[in-house]
Amino acid sequence: MTSTAVRTATTPDPAQDQATKIPEPLRDTRWTPRLWGLLLVLCTVLFLDGLDISMVGVALPAIQTDLGLSTATLQWIVSGYVLGYGGLLLLGGRTADLLGRRRALLIALGVFAAASLLGSLVDDGTTLIATRFVKGLAAAFTAPAGLSILTTTFPEGPVRNRALGIYTVFGASGFSSGLILGGLLTEINWRATFLLPAPLALIALVAGYKLIPRHKEKAEGGHDILGAVTSTAALLLLVFTVVNAPAAGWGSVRTIASFAAVAILIAVFIAVEKRLAHPLIRLGIFRNRELVRANVAALTVAGAYMSFQFIVTLYLQAVLGWAPLQMALALLPAGLIVASSGSLMGRLITRYGTGRLIAGGMASFVLAYALFLGVGADSSYPRMLPTVLLLGAGFALCFASMNVQATNGVADDEQGLASGLVQSSFQIGGAVVLAVTSAIVGSVAIRPGHVPSSFYPALAVVTAVTVVGLVVALLGARRTAKHAR
Repeated sequence: MTSTAVRTATTPDPAQDQATKIPEPLRDTRWTPRLWGLLLVLCTVLFLDGLDISMVGVALPAIQTDLGLSTATLQWIVSGYVLGYGGLLLLGGRTADLLGRRRALLIALGVFAAASLLGSLVDDGTTLIATRFVKGLAAAFTAPAGLSILTTTFPEGPVRNRALGIYTVFGASGFSSGLILGGLLTEINWRATFLLPAPLALIALVAGYKLIPRHKEKAEGGHDILGAVTSTAALLLLVFTVVNAPAAGWGSVRTIASFAAVAILIAVFIAVEKRLAHPLIRLGIFRNRELVRANVAALTVAGAYMSFQFIVTLYLQAVLGWAPLQMALALLPAGLIVASSGSLMGRLITRYGTGRLIAGGMASFVLAYALFLGVGADSSYPRMLPTVLLLGAGFALCFASMNVQATNGVADDEQGLASGLVQSSFQIGGAVVLAVTSAIVGSVAIRPGHVPSSFYPALAVVTAVTVVGLVVALLGARRTAKHAR
């Protein structure tokens, strides 16, 4: 097999006097083994993100029992990761541009591996949550760096579409595999679910060091450190306030003061972004209505699903007494539907448009959560299966469509920003809605064989959040249809 080699060329930077070396995109549709190896490294990085979230989700009840954590504290094991990821994702993309994509990816992979190893050894809930935050922080740097390496190596068109198709399937497969591996490893010891990503990250690090081409990136402007600090602090304080509000009282001075502090931090962030020449977020991009609707969809989809997974994990294991592997197998069909839909979604988006598919996916989610509201302590799996299948259909219809809609009509020099925004919305929505639902669930003690009364209002919140996303999607689909006519 022959192929055009990936080379580096010197290209002048109109914004600076210095020359910048960038990789020349692949022009041949035939790929060398080295190029396949490079793509496999990038796919492994994305695979690790999905794997880590789903594995830990399955292990939550075992972690709670072993470390004696409250339900409110337990949700921080999930929220710590998504906050580190979502809060610093945009800064991670900017760092990849300034520091170099290859260097940013390799350093972050090393941090990810070290945090995974440390998380498997700790015996304290606070330290465990801290390692999760560090892993999310590392993922905030690996995700944009890996995607930008892919898009600069494979040119736009059929070659890049093929690469992205393989890339996204690996992400979905990571989540599906994490359910099974999480169930198997939790049967042995929950610590194994934290340890497994460490060797995978190290293997990707060594392979990436050898396969990712060395090149310099364009360095234009500086880091928006103040914007990163204020946005992340606002998210952390918001989640902390929501989690602790039931104990402190929603109308207490402490709760009101915390919400006021969140509002101040957000105001400072907006003021900073307006004044900087190179902000994390150019606020004018939100004039793009399609992008805004895609981000609302991402917020509601991730927020509702991460909360639902938290609730259903406690329900199946703590209430019904299911083994972790049994629970993982019960949810597996949803992941398989998503993993097998990659080749089909491109054609569906072309034919029906993103708006209709997102609306269809949101409707599938609403129906799935509404059906699960009728479960009880004696529910059998056949009664749960429709919910699982509808969840898979919802993700299959929404995931690719949201990413496409978020970047449609966006200038080339802001494609990275648009992609980062929708990824951040996934993580932020997951953290905030999970904080609300875990606070509701944790208000009542969980006993085996008895469904806590708090489960139903928590599921109602999940359903209501998804209904909001459905309404926004329907309005967008209707507006698009009118424009087409």
